[in-house]
Amino acid sequence: MRKLNNILLLIIAILLLITGCEDLGTLEDSQGSSIGNDSNLVIHFLDVGQADSILIQMPNGTTSLIDGGNRGDAGLIIDYIKGLKIQKIDYLIATHPHEDHIGGLPEVIKNFDIEKIYMPKKSASTKIFETLVAEIKNKGLKAVEGKAGIDIIMEDGLKFSILAPNSSEYSETNDYSIVTKLEYKDTSFIFTGDAEKPSENEMIKKGYNLSANVLKVGHHGGRTSTSEEFLNKIDPKYAVISVEKGNDYGHPHKETIERLTKKGVSILRTDEMGTIVLISDGTNIDIKGFDNTEDNVENSKENIERYIGNKNTKIYHSESCSSLPNKENQVEFKSTQEAENEGYQPHKACIKK
Repeated sequence: MRKLNNILLLIIAILLLITGCEDLGTLEDSQGSSIGNDSNLVIHFLDVGQADSILIQMPNGTTSLIDGGNRGDAGLIIDYIKGLKIQKIDYLIATHPHEDHIGGLPEVIKNFDIEKIYMPKKSASTKIFETLVAEIKNKGLKAVEGKAGIDIIMEDGLKFSILAPNSSEYSETNDYSIVTKLEYKDTSFIFTGDAEKPSENEMIKKGYNLSANVLKVGHHGGRTSTSEEFLNKIDPKYAVISVEKGNDYGHPHKETIERLTKKGVSILRTDEMGTIVLISDGTNIDIKGFDNTEDNVENSKENIERYIGNKNTKIYHSESCSSLPNKENQVEFKSTQEAENEGYQPHKACIKK
């Protein structure tokens, strides 16, 4: 499956090369939003199995790569980035020194111009960590300590800030994860690495504005991340989970899924959708998924957003809402607009506007 996914991502990259940035009709969704619009913020959650790698194309023309998957994901990540005609990564963030986050970064550093590297003040006695440090040195670079309070980008309408770590002493390496918040006009995103509850609690106590439209769920959906209190502070509409189907850890854990579902959050999973691309024009967020299956190279928002109406109450719900009507009373809509055109009103708890 991984081989197939690599091929699919390569196909996507080739399509982007062939079509250029202004003619991505086959990748446009029903709202006509284009990946190639220079004024958009584009976030690619790469399908790197049980690992993390997130590429961000900022509307100011800079790029950021948060994590680099496992060692074996390097080729996939490099091909994908090159397929977008990106030659320079302005902000490379290695959230923490576990291999599933830094494994592909040495090869990424070899293949691209790197402006700045952020890493937490946490080392590891592993071969891949040593290789990463050596490659940074070979390139004549020096990593900056990534910690709370650093503003990576601070422009009118575009902010990229580090919210964690807030301490230099944790019992778990995961809690050293660099957590970032990206804001573009009226849309916002939080990327958590593998940060767990202790780090989440610190961010809450510090009084940071954690509210965001999209949460990249911590630690691949593990039960020790995404606490209810943290989730309440963020109050996201979407949650992205980077995870491999059938992984040995049982990720995402049932408890995490239940917490997200209870809040009516739409869950986007790389094991189900493949690489997930979110596009923000500063007001709206469009979603594109590139499925792993042979029959679905291209997926779209239509395939991941469904709304369930109640024929009796004329209320419509998100598909994951805990208050869905009985089957015999359900009617399905492909968009909120379709539901409202039919005279249905949104469920107050399940539909966020």
